[in-house]
Amino acid sequence: MRCQQSKQVTDKSSTNINPSSDLSLYRSTLFTIQTSHEMRVNSVQTGVINDWRKFKCEDQDTPPSKKELLRQMSNPQSDDIPDRLNRKMSVQEYEMIAEEDEKCLRKNRQQCMKEMHKRLSFGPKFDSVVELDSAEAFLEVIEKAHRLTLVIVLIYEDGVKGCEALNSCLDCLATEYTSIKFCHIQAAATGAGERFSDNVLPTILVYKAGKLLGNFLSMTQHLSEEFFATDIEAFLREYGLLS
Repeated sequence: MRCQQSKQVTDKSSTNINPSSDLSLYRSTLFTIQTSHEMRVNSVQTGVINDWRKFKCEDQDTPPSKKELLRQMSNPQSDDIPDRLNRKMSVQEYEMIAEEDEKCLRKNRQQCMKEMHKRLSFGPKFDSVVELDSAEAFLEVIEKAHRLTLVIVLIYEDGVKGCEALNSCLDCLATEYTSIKFCHIQAAATGAGERFSDNVLPTILVYKAGKLLGNFLSMTQHLSEEFFATDIEAFLREYGLLS
């Protein structure tokens, strides 16, 4: 009976788990899980980068030399996977990716600015100089213009020095500043011809919301003998009338 009992005790103790062995097994399992997770993450990241590289290879704007390098980066040999996961990018690869990122950011920034400018550009649009043929038309364009629309009126007379050249300048500016309403009217048609003698022509009047912002008599005195649209643009900018 004693022998049997002793045997039973011995068998029972042999079935107990060794704590140190269990801890080693736990650590080994945890390391395997972490390593597997890191390899999956690296594989996903590498796949995303390779997709970007393939896209840039197909981009017509990418120079041939960069296309070749991107092709090598995005289509490595399959048996190279472990080495590729551990290798570092070359300086050329890093600089190229950084350059492409900067280009993308710049394009996105420009697109956002255009969209913002479009949203903030209220009021009607114009693309040519409006001919005013009477005093009534002159008053109407000033009084009925949109409150945010800048109205620039050139008062001229045929044969007066500088009038023809200034008319040509306004034609150019009208295509560039489509939110501004450029107009011209002959002095005799204003109904106040005596106030606009040849001595004060050509004259530029600037209005906004029915208010006179600028009154520039004898414009040729403010300009050089030969002037162009850029000179008129700079002159108006100097007075804060163009932005």
